[in-house]
Amino acid sequence: MSDFPIPTQHSDPNKATILAVSEDRVKGFHPQPFQFIAQESGVPFDTVVERVRAMLSSGVIRRVRQTLLANKLAEGALVAWNVPADKLDAAFDFLFKQDPFSGHVVMRSTDREVSGSDFRLWTTLKVPQGHAIEEHCAVLMRLIGATDYYTMQAHGIFALGVGHVRRKTMEPGEKADEPAVMMTTNIADLDAEEWNMLLHLKGDLKPEEIGPEPWAGRAKAAGVSLEKFCEVARRLDEKGVIGRFSTFLEHVKPSATGQRVTRFNALFHWRVPAGMEERAGGEVGRHPIMTHAYWREGGERFANVNIMGVIHGTDKDTVLTHKAAIDKHLADVGIPLLYTNVFWGGRSEIKPSEISPVVFKDWHAKWKDVPGPVV
Repeated sequence: MSDFPIPTQHSDPNKATILAVSEDRVKGFHPQPFQFIAQESGVPFDTVVERVRAMLSSGVIRRVRQTLLANKLAEGALVAWNVPADKLDAAFDFLFKQDPFSGHVVMRSTDREVSGSDFRLWTTLKVPQGHAIEEHCAVLMRLIGATDYYTMQAHGIFALGVGHVRRKTMEPGEKADEPAVMMTTNIADLDAEEWNMLLHLKGDLKPEEIGPEPWAGRAKAAGVSLEKFCEVARRLDEKGVIGRFSTFLEHVKPSATGQRVTRFNALFHWRVPAGMEERAGGEVGRHPIMTHAYWREGGERFANVNIMGVIHGTDKDTVLTHKAAIDKHLADVGIPLLYTNVFWGGRSEIKPSEISPVVFKDWHAKWKDVPGPVV
């Protein structure tokens, strides 16, 4: 390891090369993910470890973890909240700090008044198997003083990843050779051993775990050998519940030197004719600039849109140019665009959604008799 100060900005050439792989190119479970990152990036292993630790310690990377496909483990939805303006910031804080089941919490606005533009607060939400999204939302509605909410479950997923660094150089209209294949949201059936391993696998890695055997301590905590831990993790991967191993950049807030990974977070809404949702989602999802793309039903509150997706960028006009290229592509392949709009992201925080039924039970016991709003 070097005795000289280690540059921590994402734009440092070595780091950019590492991040182009480590953000969203380490698919599934890897027993030795940092060796894989070194191999794929061409950066020496010791340098990968050194740089990732430095970025994590400086806050450029906010977390390093094995992601799970939570839609395969728990009921999930995108939730839009209508909250009085004087409670918006406090409601945001409550959902981010007090509700472990809300993941991405973001304020959104539109360039003009459109269907649904009065829903300013948006969250992703997961609840454990056996519980209903509405059960949790009803309690949250009381606690944050919301006047209304609308849930949008995913019927299919066409893109799910980040990779902000590698997306900086993508050209509008750039697309894969084939449409994206729709992933389903069917809940997986896991046994007790698999749940035990999953809960030990999913937590954020500490700096000292970033090295040749990141899972050794997790295996010990789970009460199994490292070999057994990796065996069960591979089984979970085969069941489709493992996402990617990822270094998550702090992508909205500026770094200590004022650099931002991205500035604009745009949620696109498209409405296509009924029956064409899977095809349209595949055509949207084949554009690698999309970090997320889903088939979700917006209902009358959101002009009956049925395809949604997210793009991040540092320039608003460039983000809109990417969208225009996708719109044109849909027209070129014969998919009518009946309606479209953009919800721009403002204040934003993200954390992994809790999926434990024990935590869910305890949380609801805590807030059951608390009159709202508490914000």
